[in-house]
Amino acid sequence: MNIEALISKAAGDAVKALYGMDATEKMLQLQKTRSEFEGNLTLVVFPFVKAAKKSPEQTAQEIGEYLVKNCSAIEKFNVVKGFLNLSIGDGAWVELLSAIDADEHFGMKQATDDSPLVMIEYSSPNTNKPLHLGHVRNNLLGWSLAQIMEANGNKVVKTNIVNDRGIHICKSMLAWLKWGNGETPESSGKKGDHLIGDYYVAFDKHYREEIKDLVAQGMDEEKAKQEAPLIREAHEMLVKWEQNDPEVRALWEKMNNWVYAGFDETYKKMGVSFDKIYYESQTYLKGKAKVEEGLAKGLFERHEDNSVWADLTNEGLDQKLLLRSDAPSTR
Repeated sequence: MNIEALISKAAGDAVKALYGMDATEKMLQLQKTRSEFEGNLTLVVFPFVKAAKKSPEQTAQEIGEYLVKNCSAIEKFNVVKGFLNLSIGDGAWVELLSAIDADEHFGMKQATDDSPLVMIEYSSPNTNKPLHLGHVRNNLLGWSLAQIMEANGNKVVKTNIVNDRGIHICKSMLAWLKWGNGETPESSGKKGDHLIGDYYVAFDKHYREEIKDLVAQGMDEEKAKQEAPLIREAHEMLVKWEQNDPEVRALWEKMNNWVYAGFDETYKKMGVSFDKIYYESQTYLKGKAKVEEGLAKGLFERHEDNSVWADLTNEGLDQKLLLRSDAPSTR
């Protein structure tokens, strides 16, 4: 029995004991005490005045005194005309919370065959760097929402969509080939995701230096970003990956496995898990097919370099690159 039901029953007992009246459930309804008055719950005593043969204030006073004496949940009361404001004692709250804590299935509804199917997607990391604070927030919110949805009787599928391919992944791979000297999580003593993240940072450092040198030689900065040797090599590696080059694929698989081991360690510490994990490397060609379908319908446009774009300027946005000119996949 919850606190409100307990007090409602006690109020009914009070009216019976004091005035010989069998109060109905409708007469014993409690409401939240208004903020300007002290108390948690308020009982309106006007329905009992006739039986009490006393003023509303006197009736409320008598019922309040009875409740303080006979109901352990009530600590004190105050009377405002015909309104009895009841203050619940700390002990009652502690007892309620203890009962909730002892009930492993408190408030939960069991899912059935007819229950709604809900997918909660969270985490969604990239395999070129560790999980960061934003992922922590995402993981905890996603896990909590999944638990809440399950407790409300839904069939929940906890899903993680991993961005495991693309130019950003190749940047870490290329940097490791150039400056890694065969370093592994075991040899470095680092979690795999942290190790790979270091090489992503290393790529960016050397890439910026190359851009700076090209600009110093008179090249426009935007062009330098495209012509820097490192970024060109990274794009070439991505093309090889998409062509299933065995060496590039083997390196990609090895380094991604290091990252997954690091992610799993973090997930375990956080106490979160997933029912389904999807990888972009297994779905990106489906995205390409959808882009080509949209292109055929005139929704997108192909530029002279063979790249495909979505023009969103009418929506107050810019143009979005969907397919690069040098590879079959989206970025």
